[in-house]
Amino acid sequence: MESTRKRLIRLLDQKEGYISGQELSEQLAISRTAVWKHMNELKNDGYEIEAVQKKGYKIVSSPDKISGNTLQWGLDTKWLGHELHHYDQVESTQDVIHQMAKQGKPHGTVVIADEQVKGKGRMARNWYSPKGKGIWMSILLRPDLPPVQAPQLTLLAATVLAKMVAERSGLEPKIKWPNDLLINHKKVSGILTEMQAEQDTIQYIVLGMGMNVNQSREEIPEELHHKATSLRVEAGEEWDIQTTIQHILHLLEQSYEEFLKFGFDRVKKEWEHYGYRIGEDVTISTMKRTWEAVLVGIEPDGALLARDKEGKEEKLYSAEIHWGKGGYHA
Repeated sequence: MESTRKRLIRLLDQKEGYISGQELSEQLAISRTAVWKHMNELKNDGYEIEAVQKKGYKIVSSPDKISGNTLQWGLDTKWLGHELHHYDQVESTQDVIHQMAKQGKPHGTVVIADEQVKGKGRMARNWYSPKGKGIWMSILLRPDLPPVQAPQLTLLAATVLAKMVAERSGLEPKIKWPNDLLINHKKVSGILTEMQAEQDTIQYIVLGMGMNVNQSREEIPEELHHKATSLRVEAGEEWDIQTTIQHILHLLEQSYEEFLKFGFDRVKKEWEHYGYRIGEDVTISTMKRTWEAVLVGIEPDGALLARDKEGKEEKLYSAEIHWGKGGYHA
């Protein structure tokens, strides 16, 4: 259900001129005093609000800083992010939303932080999350799906980030299996999916996204220069983090609903469209052997599909894949 704050923001956003306190009170089914309190909270967030007797309220300007209110202002989702929590600093947005999930927070709850001091990626790797320079976000989902389908949501999220970058810029993003977003062969974003489940039921999924947005090259740690980048570095200009987050949430809700309605096939085709090195010759190494192959695509369970020189296809869940003089561990 849409929160009172979300409905208030929507009503103010729809009205070109003033909207009376009485009208807001009636539309929101709250007292005039409650309307006044909500307006003061918006002012504390940095909104400039003009209040004129016998006319009502009007938003004159919005703050530059990100907050829960500014993120919901203009967010055109039906359910995703209607409960949205913003923090200046957390250890990890994943940890915060895990606690919220256990407290019964609803499907679609979003946690966003300006900074993470203990951000984490896959395989317990650290994720560098500087203040105000990127998107550090975790999303709570409660899908009615069997646990075996959970990896499909990671792949779906990767296509959402790729589509967002493509739609907002002239950049050509690629998805490195299974969950890293690359631009010009360097990592700009990663996805971490964590699940709480029973044998055949998903209790909840936490979908974490970290994206380097406005770091300059100098602000990226020197030891990461050869493999990490930011949207600003690649596009040559700063990005508006607030509208970028809103774009991601809009696309994610849309893609998630299409996935539930039409199945994984659309996600698979889109992932393979953005897939890094798909259709190319690579060298694959596992604990047992090393061989030459072509990356074919992905399987519904999230595995990477490769075809060797004899035409035999193999599903990979963990392998080291090389091309040229470099490589990566997946």
